[in-house]
Amino acid sequence: MKKKKNISKVTKKKILKKKAVKKKTKSVKKKTSLKKTPKKKQIKKVIKKTKEVKKFVEPKLPPQSDKKVNNRIINPAHYQAKKVKKFLEIKTIKEKKVKKIFNTKDHVVYPTHGVGQVIDIEKREVVGQKLEMYVIEFVRDKLILRVPVEKAKSLNLRKVSKPSKIQTVLKILSQKPKIKRTMWSRRAQEYDLKINSGDIEQIAEVVRDLNRANNQIEQSYSERQLFELSYDRFLREVIAGLKITEENAIKKVDKILGRDKLKNAPSLLN
Repeated sequence: MKKKKNISKVTKKKILKKKAVKKKTKSVKKKTSLKKTPKKKQIKKVIKKTKEVKKFVEPKLPPQSDKKVNNRIINPAHYQAKKVKKFLEIKTIKEKKVKKIFNTKDHVVYPTHGVGQVIDIEKREVVGQKLEMYVIEFVRDKLILRVPVEKAKSLNLRKVSKPSKIQTVLKILSQKPKIKRTMWSRRAQEYDLKINSGDIEQIAEVVRDLNRANNQIEQSYSERQLFELSYDRFLREVIAGLKITEENAIKKVDKILGRDKLKNAPSLLN
């Protein structure tokens, strides 16, 4: 009876060991199954992403030219497109038609040089562009300028004032001078800007303010220089606008300014 009891105990221990091993194997299988499932899901997601990714399409280059020099293509495709753009831009510029404001033999006022005459309207090619240009001659300065027709307005190029306007501007010369109580350097800058503005009214104001009709009043060199410049610009426009001789214009302007009474006054234009 004792032997039977011992056997039963050993068998029981074996059975318990087998059960414990079975439980461990089951737990290991469960863990492996849990680990494997997310990997499968990840693989599926990657497959979906690869399907969703769009195929890369290479941009189409412009066709190459067939022209060859020494077995080499003149215009390869990688920079041919740039040339096409430039060609189109130049073409649009060529097609633009700008209205001509002035004709040949017209008297014109250029702000920084005064009155000049349009000798010719010539056409020139500049960087593949056909440009029309006014050829303006300034007899006084012995100068010839070429101004593009497109830039005439932006450069404040204008026609000579009409006789009616010149008559109203001549009245400004008879007014009292308006001299500011500021440093001469500042006033000189203001006068210089008025002279180079090209506006006949502003030039007349400078002539009026810097005019010295009396012999007693002395004038500095810079004042006299600005007066002579403004006087010359104004006189040239009077001659061109009223279509009179230089002598008659000087007499007319000097009479209003009171310079005709000056004894042995040096002529400003010589």
